[in-house]
Amino acid sequence: MKLTFLGHSALLIEEGKFKGLVDPFITGNSLSETCVDDLVNITHIFVTHGHGDHIGDTVDIAKRNQSLVICNAEIAAYLGKFKLRTHAMHIGGRTKFDFGTVKMTNALHGSGISDNGNMIYGGNPGGFVIEVNGKKVYHAGDTGLTYDMKLLEDEKIDVAFLPIGGNYTMDIDDAVKAADFIKAKTVVPMHYNTFGIINADPKIFKNKMASNVIVLDINESMNV
Repeated sequence: MKLTFLGHSALLIEEGKFKGLVDPFITGNSLSETCVDDLVNITHIFVTHGHGDHIGDTVDIAKRNQSLVICNAEIAAYLGKFKLRTHAMHIGGRTKFDFGTVKMTNALHGSGISDNGNMIYGGNPGGFVIEVNGKKVYHAGDTGLTYDMKLLEDEKIDVAFLPIGGNYTMDIDDAVKAADFIKAKTVVPMHYNTFGIINADPKIFKNKMASNVIVLDINESMNV
């Protein structure tokens, strides 16, 4: 399985014919080194919540690629007006797909969708445990620290992507505690330095961690 960090919380997961994209915030992301045109053959898009820096370019990418969008029921209903293919889930749900299994996890955050100046209810925010060929990737979405993360230890996560930027999500110290709860084989920090208010040094996070941390540069890949 190949994982490519696209900046902020955007993650590309590739394995065989499966090409999944999580929280595709590309346009408007000052740190992004990717263009929407570069994202081809995307089979699935995962949206953790409705905020613009996470739902991002979902509509455009899904239309171009006929991607299946996996998200909560409220976001799926919203995306219906764009005639996208969607699969609605909710917190705690686990579902088998042709590529593997997905579980939607709890997140402590908001999920409002900005639509022409109006804020639409976007359901509960969440994260995803995505399993492909026996390998599990946990994408926490935007979340504060919660003891529910201790339950993820039972999932035997291979790679956990955790926010560290603070203000809107966990900061470095809380992300260290989250990583201790989850006990993933590898932890990758995300959701930092995109905006001034979430500036954080991933090297400090790495130094505070006892477990294996990989800091990915934007557009850098790792294999699991």
